[in-house]
Formats: sequence, C-alpha cells, structure tokens
Amino acid sequence: MGRVLDGADRAQRRFPPLSVPIAVFYKYVDDQGPYLAAIITYYGFIAIFPLLLLATSILGFLLQGNPGLQEAVLSSALRQFPIIGEELGRPEGMTGSTTAVVVGSLTALYGALGLGQALQNAQNIAWSVPRNSRPNPVVLRLKSLVLLVTSGVAVLGVSVVSALGSETDMFAPTADGSWRWLIRLVTVLLVGMVLTGLFRFAAARRLRWSQAAPGAFVVAALWQLLQWLGTLYVTAVINETDGMNGTFALVLGLIGVIYIAAVMGVIGMEVNVVLARHLYPRSLLTLFIDKVDLTPADKRAYTYYVRSQRHKVNEIIDVRFDEDDDIVEPPPDPDELRRLPPTTTLEALDGRGASAAVPPAPPPSRD
Repeated sequence: MGRVLDGADRAQRRFPPLSVPIAVFYKYVDDQGPYLAAIITYYGFIAIFPLLLLATSILGFLLQGNPGLQEAVLSSALRQFPIIGEELGRPEGMTGSTTAVVVGSLTALYGALGLGQALQNAQNIAWSVPRNSRPNPVVLRLKSLVLLVTSGVAVLGVSVVSALGSETDMFAPTADGSWRWLIRLVTVLLVGMVLTGLFRFAAARRLRWSQAAPGAFVVAALWQLLQWLGTLYVTAVINETDGMNGTFALVLGLIGVIYIAAVMGVIGMEVNVVLARHLYPRSLLTLFIDKVDLTPADKRAYTYYVRSQRHKVNEIIDVRFDEDDDIVEPPPDPDELRRLPPTTTLEALDGRGASAAVPPAPPPSRD
C-alpha cells in the first residue's frame, strides 16, 4: 500500500491538471471551507428571501395594472434564482404591501450586512490576511453595504440582459438552436466579470484582475449547473407536493441551494489563491498524517496559515521547517497538556530581538 501511495503522490506532483484540483481541495479543508460556507448560508438565507420579497413588493407597487410588464420582469430577473424564483415568479406574488416592505427591509439589512461580512471573512481567510490587516468593524460593515448594492445591481442587470436575449422576438428565428448556447456563454462571461470585481473588492489585500478572475469564472460556470439542478428539483419534488410538504420542500431546497452556492463561492476563492501563490503540488498524505515529506507548496501554505494569525503590527512571526524528521519532537500527550496550569510562561521576543519571558496572567479577582 505504501508503494502505491508513493507512486500516486509522485504522479500527481508531475501532472498539474491533477495536482491543482487536489491542492484546491486541501486548501478548502485547511481553511475549514464547509464552516465558512455554513456561515454564508445562514446570512444568505436570512437576506435573500426578504430581498426577493422586497423586490416583488416594490415591483408590485410600480407595475400594478400592467400584467404584461410584470410577466416580462419576472421571467427576466426573479426566475434566474433556482427553486425560489419559481415560487416568486407567480403573478399573484407581486402585490404591493407596506408591511412587507418595512419588515423585509429591516430583515434584509441585517442579513445583508452579515452576508457581506461572511464573504469578506471567507476571502480574508482564503488569502491568509493577517488579523491586524483586516478592516475594522465600521469599514467592514460599510464594505458589506457596497457589496450588497453592487452585486444586486449587477446580478439584476445580467439577468435582464440574458432574459432579453433569450425571450424577445429579436432572436426568435434562432432562439431554439445554437443561439441559446451563445446566450448562456455570454451570461457566464458577464457573471464571471461581475464576480471578478466582487472578489477583488471583498479581499482586504490588493488583487490584480488576473488573480481574481480564474475562481470567478469557475463559480460563474458552476452557477449555470446550479440553475439546472434547481429547476430539476422544482420539477421532481416541489411540483409533486402540496400544502405543508410543499412548503417544507421549498425551504429545504432553498437552504440546500444557498449552501451549494456558498461552497462554490469558497472553492472559487481557493482556486484564486492556489493559482496566484502556486500552492501546488501538495503532498498527497499531508491532510491525513503528520510525518510527511512536505513539498515547497506545503511549506508556503503552512507559512501563510501561521502568519495570518498576526494580531499586531509589531508581532514577529518566524516559521521554520526542520528537514531532519528524526529530530522532530513528537506532539505532546493530551493528558500532559490538561495537567498544565493555564498560566504557563510563554517565550517571546522583546523590541531588541532578545528572548524575554511573558509574565503569566494574574489570578482572577475574588471581588
């Protein structure tokens, strides 16, 4: 088994089409990508539903008495959203309501601010931005609002352009043939460019367009697949249920779609980092065992992980890797660690570069 694994490891290191996806997956796991996607899903679920209801209510105020224009807007924008777009795309869901606007606005504001912060946090973790280099709480929330407005306008514009190209009579003679595939390709390109701009803005470090584009276009292509899966889910599940089961299927499907979209977004971020910093090839077993032959990409990745925990600008972090596996100390016994007092003295460097002891924390006051 060892020889087989060693051979597979050497093979993937020499074959970038295989080593790059492996490196992206390892980076996704190292950054706890599933948990980042779960946080994005939570705020996304809170934000997206009120935002869509708010959009339908506003359109209901503006487009009452014009069913033809209502149908055109619905088929252009709202139905671009998998699963939920099918429900909100019904004409009876477009009636104006002051209560819906107020409640939806407040809920959407909370969810949108949290969603923007979750996206920025995922970007900063993916790029290993040091803690002291990340935006402060005020700037973080202001950037979240800008992300919300920019992404909302961009997605709406892309959806309308895509729908106009596929639904209007302008392209009717060729709409059933290869023209539809061309429209989809243009949609992917437009969404990819929008996501490239959002990826650059969400990161707390300066990114070139070439550094943000690969992952953005990966997400744009996967979004088309997610739309197809959402339509399939509506046809096979939601349309076959009614009453409480239908509502449960709608909510469950919405959460699932948002989570899949969040996973795709985090993977897109990891693609950008792996390609920009050449974090490939990785050792095949580095994710599973501790004592492993690290590649230069492994060492760069682990160095970035450690440096991302810097909290102050005068905090010096030095990362070294011992090349001799025989003198690497084994990890301490967990039972030994549990018996150590919580005020163990730490070693640090003072301002002159000399080793200095950090005094233990004072005992808690009894007052």
